[in-house]
Amino acid sequence: MTIWAVAFVAAWLGIGLPTDPAYAFVWIWAGTIAWNSDRPWRSHLRFARDWVPVVLLLAAYNLSRGFADNGATPHAMELIVADRFMFGWATGGEVPTIWLQQHLYHAQLQWYDIAASWVYFSHFVVALAAAAVLWLRDRHRWAAYMRRWGFLCAAGLATYFIYPAAPPWWAAQNGLLTEVARISTRGWKAFGMHGAGNVLNAGQIASNPVAAMPSLHTAWALFVVLFFLHTTRRRWWPLLLAYPLAMTFTLVYSGEHYVIDVLVGWTYVGLTFLVVGLAERAWAALRARRAGPAAEEPPPGEITGPDGAADPLGRPASGQPARVGPSTADEPVVPADR
Repeated sequence: MTIWAVAFVAAWLGIGLPTDPAYAFVWIWAGTIAWNSDRPWRSHLRFARDWVPVVLLLAAYNLSRGFADNGATPHAMELIVADRFMFGWATGGEVPTIWLQQHLYHAQLQWYDIAASWVYFSHFVVALAAAAVLWLRDRHRWAAYMRRWGFLCAAGLATYFIYPAAPPWWAAQNGLLTEVARISTRGWKAFGMHGAGNVLNAGQIASNPVAAMPSLHTAWALFVVLFFLHTTRRRWWPLLLAYPLAMTFTLVYSGEHYVIDVLVGWTYVGLTFLVVGLAERAWAALRARRAGPAAEEPPPGEITGPDGAADPLGRPASGQPARVGPSTADEPVVPADR
């Protein structure tokens, strides 16, 4: 891991931060190899085998997103109206991006500019890193994670094609807003750092300046937190939930998204968990029906109620005593002291 860390820092300073999914995958894969260096190579190759489809899908997502606007004029004014309607009473009639930059943006770099840039960078690695940890620890949960993440990305991409929308900095450049500075990477540049180029998609061909609705930056942040929230102690919930809120502040303050983009992104996360969860239950029910009645019989030793139905908590139904496995009416009663 020390060798991996030294190599990562050297590449970070020489090439740039891993903001491309293919480049980030290479470092994550190398990290899993370093962490489990005692495992046979076959195990490490299985990781690549399982992840190649994911990386190809992300590359296709990036490339397709670059053509989502198809040369059409993007939507902008309705997003401005929505943010002014929701927050104009507190911002003097301005969108939150302009109000935040009027109060926080200065020519001299501030500490929160650096923090915001690192929060922005986390979008490119947190979701992939969480998936890598799941792959190492629980392949079933990794598959569930990937199904939901893939659905979320597909829903966002479809929306980019159907409803291309421009961010605040684009609206300012085209005269729809007063001046907005695009400062999401300002904290890196102050230290001479930059993001790595898009490896698979040859530079800027995959970039799309109008893929703003929904905000998948905040959607990914909330998705990762919600996926792990139910397995985390409640005292850590405020810290976890602070991450999507920090991402929201970063994107609105830096001119990358309106608040309405964020709210729609969060809505997509909720729909993702709902739709994929229902699909998984329907698939499980279909498989159970195909397996036949034998699959519904409780295995030997399972606690059941008087009607033979298994109780999920192992408790008897209707106040009747539970029985363990198959039994007959003429079984001898064994005294408790024996």
